[in-house]
Amino acid sequence: MRILYIILFICTSYQIQAQLNVPSLSPNASLKQTVGLTEIEINYSRPSIRKRTIFGEKGLLPYGTFWRVGANTATKISFSNEVNIMGNNMDSGAYTILAKPSSDIWKLYWYPYTSGNWSTYVEKEPLFITEIPVEKTPTMVETMEIHFNAITFDAVTLIIEWEHTKLNIPIKVPTKQYAIKSIDNIMSGPSTNDYFRAALYLHESNTDLSKALTYIKKVTSSENALFFQVTREALYDTPNA
Repeated sequence: MRILYIILFICTSYQIQAQLNVPSLSPNASLKQTVGLTEIEINYSRPSIRKRTIFGEKGLLPYGTFWRVGANTATKISFSNEVNIMGNNMDSGAYTILAKPSSDIWKLYWYPYTSGNWSTYVEKEPLFITEIPVEKTPTMVETMEIHFNAITFDAVTLIIEWEHTKLNIPIKVPTKQYAIKSIDNIMSGPSTNDYFRAALYLHESNTDLSKALTYIKKVTSSENALFFQVTREALYDTPNA
């Protein structure tokens, strides 16, 4: 009977431990963004200030020391196509960054992503290092945030914000290369919708207006042409449209 009580106590203790569920001080976050024809995905943890000094000699992150740009684990950034970051070409795949903050410039160290253990990257040789000027913001950002802005066909700005610090990281993507290849492949047997989408891209990106006009006319010459497609052709025939 005593042995049975011991077994029941162990099982009950294990069950209570297994059911323990408390919130994280730095919750996980993920975001996806399509830029042209490239998918960018970021997974990271978001620490908050919680009345602490963050940057500087007496801060949580002293200047000149490595930081994982997040909390808990290494931040993961994935690209579906090759990209270019400040003159550095990167193949499609997953990467992580470590940062060395300072008052006016941050050094970002870029590595192929291998695990969430950020400390394993410290002794490794980075693919490259970028230096990002610090922008001081008047508004306090309590919880660290990574997001995107200034999205175009060919580029996007990756933004990191925390406390009164903001970093703007420009990323270029090879949209024209993939778009033209796709257009050329489809044009071997395209539908009117394919012609319209190709013309729309060529016109809006100011890539080849002559070809755009040729494609839109193939659409509007059809007896099934829609009103918005016909009116779109009028824009193409207008100088500087």
